[in-house]
Amino acid sequence: MPPSQIIGNTALAFARVWHKVDAKDRTLGKLASRIAITLMGKHKPVYDPSADCGDYVIVTNARSIRTTGRKAEQKMYYAHTQYPGGLKEMPFLRLQAKKPDEIIRHAVSGMLPKNKLRDRRLERLLIFADDNVPDAIRANALAHLDAGETRAVEPGPHVGGWAQVGGRRGTEGGRRWPKASFGRA
Repeated sequence: MPPSQIIGNTALAFARVWHKVDAKDRTLGKLASRIAITLMGKHKPVYDPSADCGDYVIVTNARSIRTTGRKAEQKMYYAHTQYPGGLKEMPFLRLQAKKPDEIIRHAVSGMLPKNKLRDRRLERLLIFADDNVPDAIRANALAHLDAGETRAVEPGPHVGGWAQVGGRRGTEGGRRWPKASFGRA
């Protein structure tokens, strides 16, 4: 099959986009599942379970994540030192004060498939306890992951005039032609 007839496996389809998420007052489980879908690449039309085609995710304000019910008082995180009697446990509130990024990383890790791609996907997850993100990383973010939808980041000085370039529907979005122009009622 000539290369011009190959459909789907283009470099543009597999290009990785940087998504920015603000975790302030967001529910832990819903946010973690949305991040896991983005890390796996399930939001892309070229998704393949055996290919690593996911995007980068930047999470800010991890210290102010919320849980439902009484999980903040009751949830425990466990780690073992591999020595006899070396089981360590830490409650949610203490872990949130010491290492807030570990809470989100643990939740997202549990929602990713348990295979060889899991560690590579978690490497693309960058979590920051507050809003202080290095400028080199902040400049890469092109989309915001909000409660269910993805929206573009406002263009800054590092991004050219990409907002003025329209897609097949033009810059205003919506239908390009009125319905009556196709001869239908």
